[in-house]
Amino acid sequence: METRHADASVVTLWRPTGPEELALVQASGWRAWPPRLPEQPIFYPVLNEDYAIRIAHGWNVPAHGVGYVTRFQVDANFVARYPVQQAGGETILELWIPAEELEEFNRHIIGKIEVVHEFRATSVSGEAAR
Repeated sequence: METRHADASVVTLWRPTGPEELALVQASGWRAWPPRLPEQPIFYPVLNEDYAIRIAHGWNVPAHGVGYVTRFQVDANFVARYPVQQAGGETILELWIPAEELEEFNRHIIGKIEVVHEFRATSVSGEAAR
């Protein structure tokens, strides 16, 4: 489910996010995820784009009026320390990064975090616009 590059040194991950978190990512120069809030002990990037889309569309849009899917790459050797967590069905796969390890995780991001999808609530059809 995860995307590895030909040299297997990089893993591509996705993260569904709302506008507040995305603003903090932008403030970092698109290079780091913000520290977790006290009620957020785990940072959980997901291993496939479809799952990230479902969360952004089904959770972030209703909660914030907009949801984003981001994509970023991380050093494969570093993320190998985190076992893949199956949070539901066969394709519901996440990494669980403890909040106290997020700063180190950020240091292993390769390149920039990019927004690959944006969903907004619509009042006409009740479906989120893509």
